[in-house]
Amino acid sequence: MMKELLRTTDPTVIAYASALLQGEGIDCFPMDVHMSVLEGSIGILPRRLMVRDADHFMAAAVMRDNDIPVSS
Repeated sequence: MMKELLRTTDPTVIAYASALLQGEGIDCFPMDVHMSVLEGSIGILPRRLMVRDADHFMAAAVMRDNDIPVSS
């Protein structure tokens, strides 16, 4: 089961968060990364970063430690 960790329109935040999580050994999966095809590359549709439900607590702590807002 996957749970949403964060949602953003900034692709650099997704890349940075993914690198932080990988450094901590937490698997993550970016979703909606190819939505730019539908939106015309203007960046209005948010992208999501998903983690396993069991890893969500630790992943959220890593995000908060690095001042990255997490989804509720």
